[in-house]
Amino acid sequence: MTEAVWHDMECGSYAADLTLWDELVGEAPRDVLDLGCGTGRVSVRLARRGHRVTGIDLEPAFLEEAARRAQAWKVELETVAADARSFDLGRRFDLVMAPMQLVQLFHGSEERIGMLKAVAAHLRPRGLFAAALMSLEGEDVGDEYIPPGPDMRDVDGWVYSSQPVALRPLDGGSAISLDRVRTIVAPDGARTSEPSEIRLELLSPDQYEEEIAAVGLVLAGRRVIPPTKDHVGSVVVLATAS
Repeated sequence: MTEAVWHDMECGSYAADLTLWDELVGEAPRDVLDLGCGTGRVSVRLARRGHRVTGIDLEPAFLEEAARRAQAWKVELETVAADARSFDLGRRFDLVMAPMQLVQLFHGSEERIGMLKAVAAHLRPRGLFAAALMSLEGEDVGDEYIPPGPDMRDVDGWVYSSQPVALRPLDGGSAISLDRVRTIVAPDGARTSEPSEIRLELLSPDQYEEEIAAVGLVLAGRRVIPPTKDHVGSVVVLATAS
């Protein structure tokens, strides 16, 4: 479950967007699809609020942990191992969401269009799609980047530490790499460290809206999630099925 621990440390504590997902899904029970659900940060929350939630992810350890947490809360959560770029679940949803800059993990427009076509096929008429895009406005990149302190967690005597070290431009400035050093200290004091690099394409809301419109979804505005002390801000792009 080491990958699930890292995911929780580096993504699971983020909460600035949660009230927006609550608002978008509404109060009445809805069928919700969470793309790249991870360990259930958003999925379990919405299931606890009475919604019928399906979460997909490529990492089995994430899905196992999300299912365990749903069971601990005594709520229903369907988890499916699937690729967000080409999934086919055979049914439709009221809300399909892509939190935490999922779409910026993809390589190029073709992969994003693949996801958008799958989204369009899984939305009910007037169903809503919402995707978060990272905003680097006001953020330092490259030599100007000042890393925050490490995220740390003790799991049964094993101490995990994830230290951001750089935010590097890639591919002529069309992408960035978030570099970390991940360290594990065993109960006997043995220490291991390894680098981690996450590539994110720098995709503007305007560019993504063009891709959304190209698959036949209807643009429905944007919402802004302000930055926090430890996380950059986001722009959430909205669209509906006709």
